[in-house]
Amino acid sequence: MLDFIRIACAVPSVRVGDVKKNARDICRYMEQADQKGADLLVFPEMALTGYTCQDLFFQDALYQGVLEGLEEIVKCSAEHGALTVAVGLPVRLGMQMFNCAAVISGGVIRGLTPKTYIPNYNEFYEKRWFSSASQVPEGAEVFFRIGERRMRAPLLSKSLFRLGDGTLMGIEICEDLWSPLPPSTELALNGAEVIVNLSASNETIGKAAYRRELVKHQSAALNCVYAYCSAGSTESTQDLIFSGQSILAENGKVLAQTDKPIATDYLLIQDCDLGRIRSDRRKNKSFQDAARGIAGSAAVIETFSAGLRSDGGLYPVEKLPFVPSGRQNRIGRCMEIFHMQVAGLKQRLSVLGDAKAVIGISGGLDSTLALLVAVEAMRQLGRPASHVYGVTMPCFGTSERTYRNSWDLMRALGISCKEIPIREAVNLHFSDIGHDPQVHNGTYENSQARERTQILMDYASVVGGIVVGTGDLSELALGWCTYNGDHMSMYGVNASIPKTLIRWMIDAISESEAFGAARAVLQDILDTPISPELLPPDAEGKIAQHTEDLVGPYALHDFFLYYMLRFGFAPSKIYPLACRAFQNDFDAGTILKWLNTFYRRFFTQQFKRSCMPDGVKVGSVSLSPRGDWRMPSDASVRLWLEELEKL
Repeated sequence: MLDFIRIACAVPSVRVGDVKKNARDICRYMEQADQKGADLLVFPEMALTGYTCQDLFFQDALYQGVLEGLEEIVKCSAEHGALTVAVGLPVRLGMQMFNCAAVISGGVIRGLTPKTYIPNYNEFYEKRWFSSASQVPEGAEVFFRIGERRMRAPLLSKSLFRLGDGTLMGIEICEDLWSPLPPSTELALNGAEVIVNLSASNETIGKAAYRRELVKHQSAALNCVYAYCSAGSTESTQDLIFSGQSILAENGKVLAQTDKPIATDYLLIQDCDLGRIRSDRRKNKSFQDAARGIAGSAAVIETFSAGLRSDGGLYPVEKLPFVPSGRQNRIGRCMEIFHMQVAGLKQRLSVLGDAKAVIGISGGLDSTLALLVAVEAMRQLGRPASHVYGVTMPCFGTSERTYRNSWDLMRALGISCKEIPIREAVNLHFSDIGHDPQVHNGTYENSQARERTQILMDYASVVGGIVVGTGDLSELALGWCTYNGDHMSMYGVNASIPKTLIRWMIDAISESEAFGAARAVLQDILDTPISPELLPPDAEGKIAQHTEDLVGPYALHDFFLYYMLRFGFAPSKIYPLACRAFQNDFDAGTILKWLNTFYRRFFTQQFKRSCMPDGVKVGSVSLSPRGDWRMPSDASVRLWLEELEKL
């Protein structure tokens, strides 16, 4: 199950008081939304009459029109059985009248939710016409005549509506969201995964941005999908203007919104991922603790709608989920991460007294970022860059380009530099263990990595320092590191930085004035193919061993890693998401191949992560057994691979 729901917000060109025209428009939008595969359709507050009727709400003629218009909408819903609709209208009950949302599906009014907080300040006079949900009598029901049927609908202040596949929806109306304790809070704690808000919020300077942040915040605080739909510009402009702003947010992120400052007569439609909501709620014990004393206080009303239809085709899927979109946003985020890395290393160095930082410099991305972090940490500690010791250790696979870049970078940064060739030492080791150096297997490669680590550890002892690790999150996920080789250090500054982000990190840092002298070499390092350089160069002296040819594209692996760790998604969901995200880059078979590789390596390489060095967590995903991920090293991958076989 993909766990997507398709939600539409419809803002008709309401004609105030013309209920027949408004009902026809509502039915027209129901047909459009159904054709587009929507599961849920939300209309603004008082969409059937217009919000600005004022004292016309007391007129019997208007209310008779409401009953007739509602009958037309209910009959229309019978023709669109897969669609659940929430429409705003006034509802009379005895001597009271309520500002309500009617939930309709399959030709039945499933229930009525009244507005709780009735604004009566500044431009608002709603208490002149409407009572609060707090004044609804217990067990209240409203009866309607729909054709030959007499239909009754519960009028409840606290109710949830069960949609297809068991998804629970809660409703609040306009002012409810602005209150200190919005009804949506209690509804979410009772299990509502989707909150809809039928609104008629007039426009004033700055209010659109405020509404957007309010919706965004509430969706984050409640770990929910929040659909906000507000009345459009054809409401009465006697004293106010309405902008028709609609917003669809998911767990703190706005997925879709109106792009015009003043709008009406449109349909905004978007897929939302309930899987993300459910994953975060399962992990968020504070949410569960808050719900403990409130759960069960809301009634659940069945809509008897079919299963959710959405396949997630309208959901925005980014190829690089770890990389912020937009240049300025990306630079800002990368520098924020950089300063977290610096703060972690700075603290570690400060508690060790006058400790130096020792780093193996390869001319590749990972060691470059670690070196930049170390230099900045020393600067903030008030120590010279020479307290950072860069060690380059050329061997069989070192290319001229990476060798040159290593030296150019160290000199540009003004650190202490040292070259220790390891070819002879490794050959001696081969002789000791009886390995033929012409056999380029795992022994050939791992011996070089372990020799380099031994040198760094011993050299750190000589200069009075610690070895700063360079390995990144993607390598840890795949186990693409030599156990007790480059896998080991005394502090791993890149431990929670994925490979796809490291490129952008270095690009952002290179624009800093503090690293201006190294800008040219940093750009060349960014252009260098990713390689551990453990196999000899080709005939032209170029890098022969390209990591992504062996283990797979890091863009794919980081994508798999993000959705597996961040949300716990199954292969059956990650695979179609990846196919959509990378449809212009890889065919489906290639994606499936590397997804198999990812799961096999992730499970079999956990033992390396179980004893990984300290390293600060900077994002939502980390593989440290202390900072986030806990997993047995001998767990079986069988279920995951069997699911892949079915794809």
